[in-house]
Amino acid sequence: MAASDVMEQQEQPWSRRRLRSTNERLLLDRLRALGAASRAQLARETGLSKPTVSSALASLETAGLVHEVGTHAPERGRTAVLYAPDPAAGYALGVDIGRGWLRVAVVDLDGTVVARSDVRNRARTSAALADLVVGTARQVIAGSGVDPAEVVHGVVGTPGVYDAKQRRVRYAMHLPGWGRAGLVDRMGEELGVPLEVHNDANLAALGEYTYGEGTGTRLFAYILIGTGLGMGVVSEGRLFTGAHGLAGEIGFLPWAGRQKPERLEDAVSGVAVVEAAREFGMSGQLTAKAVFDAARQGQSAALRAVQLEGERIAHTVAAAAAVLDPDLVVLGGGVGHSVDLLLRPVQERVRALTPLRPRIAPSRLGADAVLLGAVATALDTARDQVFERRTAGT
Repeated sequence: MAASDVMEQQEQPWSRRRLRSTNERLLLDRLRALGAASRAQLARETGLSKPTVSSALASLETAGLVHEVGTHAPERGRTAVLYAPDPAAGYALGVDIGRGWLRVAVVDLDGTVVARSDVRNRARTSAALADLVVGTARQVIAGSGVDPAEVVHGVVGTPGVYDAKQRRVRYAMHLPGWGRAGLVDRMGEELGVPLEVHNDANLAALGEYTYGEGTGTRLFAYILIGTGLGMGVVSEGRLFTGAHGLAGEIGFLPWAGRQKPERLEDAVSGVAVVEAAREFGMSGQLTAKAVFDAARQGQSAALRAVQLEGERIAHTVAAAAAVLDPDLVVLGGGVGHSVDLLLRPVQERVRALTPLRPRIAPSRLGADAVLLGAVATALDTARDQVFERRTAGT
């Protein structure tokens, strides 16, 4: 008899339901890791007896949490039925709010995107931005064919840091009025979906750890370089946010500007690239993308601006290396995506600045890093909520 079954017999009647729930959750998590498995395989993987596995699987199947996905015919013995988690048992919502773009996705419990929309963020007020988020999320949910009641949890990625006590986002410098209290609560109420809010760089780091370049690292830093500058740190698979959620706000580091002291964000961002290009002689309606495109064509002023940006990014990497000792630094965001031009000057300058030399790599997820981090974070909670909802009272 398995140890878990002995424990079940020794438990008082009032706690047996808790043990059954624990066994069911253990099997569901193991199935999620394996993809599909038979009763016998699950018994070997978990240490539970075959009767206990059969009973738990029956309960999970009745609750709509697992389903049969096929059979396996071994060389010897009877054909075994294979079970897997039912991805349609519930859904999660991911939202990435950027200055230029709003990205929204609905995913099933396997993390598969069932519907998505990327729209330009042309909102000029916080109220308009909240309306854009709600309207886009409703369209995505409607387009997915999913019952809105089955979308059980959502995560929003945004510049700044969410203050749970004051119910508002702080330090979102590039989204005017976004720090107004109650906006997130309003969006959640209008959508009918509980929402939690996280810093965009932190979510990008989690996305990169879950789906991208950071997978398997012990400690890595994701530097988000776009309209602003931020950093997310993942240690042993967990996000490090500091005592007040402000860890990684490297944009506030002081920087010795040419005219006056500045913040590091003033020197390392898309705006800084454009300003440098103008100083070196470029003119017209410039964007960071236009500067990088011109550099790829060999334009002298653009090349000098990109070189300068690379050197400044190197200071950011050197600071992260000295404080965190990461085994990897990932460059992401709108500017970070131009690593084809930036990687060499960053590496060369880091070698000149410090003996600490972590591996530096581009984001594998590109513009989707924040959204995928939001999805991964939402899924953790959604899976818990769906399990509790569907097994309650059974």
